Amino acid sequence: MYQRNAVKELLRWKDSKGRKPLVLRGARQVGKTTIVNLFAENYAQYVYLNLERDKDREIFIKYGSIEEIVQYIFLQYNKSLDKIGDTLLFIDEIQIEPKAVAMLRYFYEDYPHLHVIAAGSMLETLFDRGINFPVGRVEFRVMHPVNFEEFLGAMGENQALELYNNIPLPAFAHTKLLQLFHTYTLIGGMPEVVSEYAENKDITSIPNIYESLIATYFDDVEKYAKNANQVQLVRHAIRSSFYEAGTRIRYQGFGASSYNSREISEVLRMLEKTMLIHLVFPTTQTSAPFMPDVKKSPKLQALDTGMVNYFSGLQKELFGTKDLNSHYQGKIAEHIVGQEMLSSNYNVLNALHFWVREKKQSDAEVDFLYKFDGQVIPVEVKSGTYGKLRSLHQFLELSEISTAVRFYAGPFQVEEHKLSTGKLFKLINIPYFLSGKLNEYLDSVQC
Repeated sequence: MYQRNAVKELLRWKDSKGRKPLVLRGARQVGKTTIVNLFAENYAQYVYLNLERDKDREIFIKYGSIEEIVQYIFLQYNKSLDKIGDTLLFIDEIQIEPKAVAMLRYFYEDYPHLHVIAAGSMLETLFDRGINFPVGRVEFRVMHPVNFEEFLGAMGENQALELYNNIPLPAFAHTKLLQLFHTYTLIGGMPEVVSEYAENKDITSIPNIYESLIATYFDDVEKYAKNANQVQLVRHAIRSSFYEAGTRIRYQGFGASSYNSREISEVLRMLEKTMLIHLVFPTTQTSAPFMPDVKKSPKLQALDTGMVNYFSGLQKELFGTKDLNSHYQGKIAEHIVGQEMLSSNYNVLNALHFWVREKKQSDAEVDFLYKFDGQVIPVEVKSGTYGKLRSLHQFLELSEISTAVRFYAGPFQVEEHKLSTGKLFKLINIPYFLSGKLNEYLDSVQC
């Protein structure tokens, strides 16, 4: 079953005290509808409304009270009100009807026993239309593409999956999991791509799916672009994002264009709202709480590494690789690690950050800063020897932190090192296919 972790998260919501209607956020085609349909197996009754269908949308237009809406839904779909506490109501494409969004408040206040989930491909555009989700009456969760753990399950690699969840990983499993992770990195985690590859094991069968996905995103542009010029701007930004992913970007002339900084800044923030991209801003701080510096150049994290590989023409280069860091200046390795770190958290406020020190003749950059148990853990994605961690050394020299992580192609091991200042620190070396397990590995070494 794909995205089993997402189902587990929904089960936690189902059993939580003070449960509120749940709003699923995530880019189009990441599997929101599929996951809820699977999750519905945990209920005696299930009602699916898709507001792209006139008959479902009209329920919220025709009836003004929550009582009428609930009674009509149960009548229309032949469900028993006696089982309302064991019923899941899923309102898909809720962004199409603002009245349905407003009604989520009354589902919470007047029908708390009815389990309600809402989803839509472009929920954030509602805010641009002056429509807000009822504050304090709903919960949010973010859905990401299939992660590596879920990919193993989809591929039927059950033994590899079991060993992946062993902490620490047995040494004999390293080579097999590394090979599988390279395949996962190559094709990415979009559910339709994973499903096709799992069935046929043929990478030549999936290019049409990538093209279909980007065509869907282009079609969506028509729904929120204000005019024809903005349509062209947004489409340029979407396609260019897959070429620029994994790098620090400049707004001016983004994607080798003539667009100015303001135009690109606005459209990239719009794409970030629809969750097609993440803008990863740096910080110069070395202790929590750290604030991103939005005036500095951000890194661009695209929705899915497989799409980055396809649209930037890297799939042939990556095929059969032994070390991801040997390609594209190591940016694909960093990008897939970022994707895995994001996918391990469903919190809507979860974000990536990195550290920079920009001074004359002493520039330094640490790939990620990871929040763990009240600490900030610097994370580098490297393939080389210990001596190449110059930026990490600078960060540790300036901070009180004494633990760092290196993701690389080698085995799990914990080392003690001394900086030139005499400060001791612990370096946790983790194979990058375990980046989605960072929390568990930090726990295991008692950071």
